[in-house]
Amino acid sequence: MEARWNGELIASSDDIVKLEGNAYFPADSLVTANLRPSSHTSVCSWKGTAQYYDLVVGEAINANAAWYYPEPKAEAASIKGRVAFWKGVQVS
Repeated sequence: MEARWNGELIASSDDIVKLEGNAYFPADSLVTANLRPSSHTSVCSWKGTAQYYDLVVGEAINANAAWYYPEPKAEAASIKGRVAFWKGVQVS
C-alpha cells in the first residue's frame, strides 16, 4: 500500500495493519522528509493517547494529517510503531 498527499509519496509498505478502517504503516516505511512533528494530541479510550505529524510538501502543509500511538494500550498493541493518515491523504 501507499500513502500520498499533494502528489508526493508519504509512505509505502506491504506490511499494513488495518484497524477501524485505517491502514497503519510501519514507521520505517515513512518518507520522513515530508513529516513534521505536531504538538497536537488526542485520546482514545481503548487505544491511548495519539500524537500527530503535519505533512509538508513544498510550501503546502496538512496539519495533523498523520497520527500514531507511541504507547498504545494492550488492546491496540498491534499498531505500536505504526502511523495512519487522514485529511485528504490517499491510501491505496
